[in-house]
Amino acid sequence: MGSLGPALPPGTASPSFRRRSPRPYRTYAFGGIDCSSMQPRLVLIAKVLLVGLLTGLCMSALRQSTSFAGSSKFATRERGVTHVLVTGGAGFIGSHAVLRLLEDGYRVTIVDNLSRGNMGAVEQLQALFPEPGRLQFLFGDLGDSKRVTEIFAQNAIDAVMHFAAIAYVSESMADPLRYYHNITFNTLTVLEAMRAYGVTKLIYSSTCATYGEPETMPITETTPQIPINPYGKAKKMSEDLIKDFAKTADFSVTILRYFNVIGSDPKGRLGEAPRPELRKHARISGACFDAAMGIIPGIQVRGYDYKTSDGTCIRDYIHVTDLVDAHVKALEKIEKGKVSIYNVGTGKGSSVKEFVEACKFATGVNVTVTMLDRRPGDYAEVYSDPSKIKRELSWTAQHIDLKASLSDAWRWRKRHPDGFSSAMI
Repeated sequence: MGSLGPALPPGTASPSFRRRSPRPYRTYAFGGIDCSSMQPRLVLIAKVLLVGLLTGLCMSALRQSTSFAGSSKFATRERGVTHVLVTGGAGFIGSHAVLRLLEDGYRVTIVDNLSRGNMGAVEQLQALFPEPGRLQFLFGDLGDSKRVTEIFAQNAIDAVMHFAAIAYVSESMADPLRYYHNITFNTLTVLEAMRAYGVTKLIYSSTCATYGEPETMPITETTPQIPINPYGKAKKMSEDLIKDFAKTADFSVTILRYFNVIGSDPKGRLGEAPRPELRKHARISGACFDAAMGIIPGIQVRGYDYKTSDGTCIRDYIHVTDLVDAHVKALEKIEKGKVSIYNVGTGKGSSVKEFVEACKFATGVNVTVTMLDRRPGDYAEVYSDPSKIKRELSWTAQHIDLKASLSDAWRWRKRHPDGFSSAMI
């Protein structure tokens, strides 16, 4: 064992110590260390270690489900139970998909970085399904390949529903690189992890924005894909990645191209709660509700001179519960080694003016409407031909009344004026 300072020569007696008058600070040097400063340094080191420990515990808590009792169930396969990884499961569409999967008896792991998702939605789902082994939430960014690999390594995943993506056309025009990274690169990361851990089933969340502005309506799955904004382009690139990978692997994929999603859980358990800073990008239903609640002075309609019946854009509005029903049917009927592609819409187009009138009806508020110039990257008319998904998956939209769909969403929003953090009885 080493000593501090030089040893005394053999036979040398220890020196006697005389009492001295106290000094404000006394310094001893051991092996070159000035001990007059050791105590504050030790305190500083202890504080740093404590902060590091607390940070580690917080990150661990975020990365793990709040229900530890059933965490081991997620790492093992159980006969008759399908474990679905839902990326972006804290978001509007993703959370509704998780709700439906849990109702149908699936085991679900949510992965979300909460940049657009809402932890309140996860907490609501956990309260509805508290049984061990039903639902876990894992904090993670799909751009972090190490974290994604860790999630796949620690969980026995049977299938992936890949929702996670930023999805605002105007934002994609202003910051295209962010969209290619978030959508295309992150999809590549998911595919690499699926290949490494033998997960062969994927339901991919795509969009009608990959079609751009077709010359003829309605849009079928064979309509040429010529996207006109970075959001649609990034989604198409992801589709191409998936299709190319599927040619080289025993991979089963269903790609669902969404049209415009509205509504909320009819039973009032979930809804849409966009972050305040994102409201400028939000869907028109969110803007209409904000106007009805007095949060903003009115609705701004972008574009009034399109070649449509009333000059405003025409869109196909699909209720979120119909959309997630399509996901579940796609998972149930997924074909081994095949890539299937379906449009998910009602087959009916409604103009923005018609939408605003339906919103006024649902809220009972005559909101102010201001007509502005077109928004970059938008297109005049888009609606689907859903005959293929009806024929092959026996899926048909059930909520096709615009006023009723908006009424579902309005009931939830009115009871939750500040999102999941509040509820008015």
